Amino acid sequence: MSLSNPWFSGAALALCVGLTACAGTQPVPYAGIASSEQLRRNTLDETGRIPLAYQSGVALKRYGSVSLDPVVIYRGADNQFEDIAESDRRELAAYMQRQFSDRLDDYARHASGAPGKALRIQLTLTGAKSSTAVLSTLSRFDLVGGPYNAVQAARGKEGAFTGSVTYAVEVFDANTQVLLAAYVSKQYPGAWDLKAGMGALNAAKTGIRSGADELVSYLQDN
Repeated sequence: MSLSNPWFSGAALALCVGLTACAGTQPVPYAGIASSEQLRRNTLDETGRIPLAYQSGVALKRYGSVSLDPVVIYRGADNQFEDIAESDRRELAAYMQRQFSDRLDDYARHASGAPGKALRIQLTLTGAKSSTAVLSTLSRFDLVGGPYNAVQAARGKEGAFTGSVTYAVEVFDANTQVLLAAYVSKQYPGAWDLKAGMGALNAAKTGIRSGADELVSYLQDN
C-alpha cells in the first residue's frame, strides 16, 4: 500500500500521534547533578516546560553580575538523549553556550543589583530529541495530526514528531558557592512552527533559544 494513500497515511499518523501523546519523554531530577535532591515537582508550571524546580528564597535580582560555566553534557544513566549522536550532543552544547552567554551578557549589562554580588550559573544538557523527517511537517496538516497539534498549540504543549531539548539550570552564589535556585527545563518549538520542524536539530536549537530567554526572565522575576 502506498504512503500516498490517504487512508493509510491517516491511520498511520493516528497511531503515531497516539503513541507520541502517551509516551512523550518527561524530565526527571537527574541523579548526577548537584541539585538533584533539592528539585521538586513544579506545581506552578502548567506548560510542562519547567516541571522540576528549587528556590532557596534568596532574591536573584539583587545580584549585579553573572557568569556562565562551560555547558556540561550529562553522562548519567538517566540521561534522555533519544538517538542523538555524540557529535550532535557536542553541537547542541556549543550552541547552548553561545546563546545563553549572549543573553546573560545582555542581562548583566542592565542588571540593577549590587555589583559586588555575583551569580554563577551551571547548565547541564541532559537530553534531546531530533525531529522526525517528513512526519514533523505532515502531522501539522493531516486530518489527525492537524487537530492534535492545534490542541497542543493552544495548551503550549509539544507537537507531534518535533524535536526538543532538556537541560538543568543551577544558580549559585559565586562567592559562597551556595545553591540559590535550580530547575529542569524541557524546551521545544510551538506546535505550528513549521520552520523549526525542518532539520533534525532545528527544533532543539529553537528550544535552546527559548530557554535562554526563559532564564533571563527567571532571574528578573526571582
